[in-house]
Amino acid sequence: MAEAQEPQEAAPKKASKWPVLIGGVLALLLGAGGFYATFSGMIGVPGTQSEAEHAAEPLPEIAFVPVDTVVMSLGAAGNNQHLKFSSQLEVTPQYAAEVARLMPRILDVINSYLRAVEVTHLQRPDALLKIRAQLLRRIQVVTGEGRVRDLLVTEFVLN
Repeated sequence: MAEAQEPQEAAPKKASKWPVLIGGVLALLLGAGGFYATFSGMIGVPGTQSEAEHAAEPLPEIAFVPVDTVVMSLGAAGNNQHLKFSSQLEVTPQYAAEVARLMPRILDVINSYLRAVEVTHLQRPDALLKIRAQLLRRIQVVTGEGRVRDLLVTEFVLN
């Protein structure tokens, strides 16, 4: 009899599908609205206007002065390693002749600096960046401020 008097458990209610259906419809509507707004031009795509502005700017006037190739032996006499270094100087066109006239001093600065750098430093991954920055600063001191804009390394071979 005890079994007959126990109340039966209420059957669980089925979850309503309305929230899922409404969420799906809203997601589709928002996605379609966003696509339309972007496609029709109501919302600009990032970078589009800045690319158009940059394309209209003319390139600055520059000249390049080639630097003679430097080949030097590194380390001890028995250590058969060599460094081959060539570059070009980016200069303001009005100073190109003056910078070319100072080429012996520029080569002296390059040779002096590269001889002082240890072989282990040359083998590191960031060596070229550091060497380039150091040489550019030294060349700018030799040539005078505002004449040399950049040092472009065209060949850096360590063997």
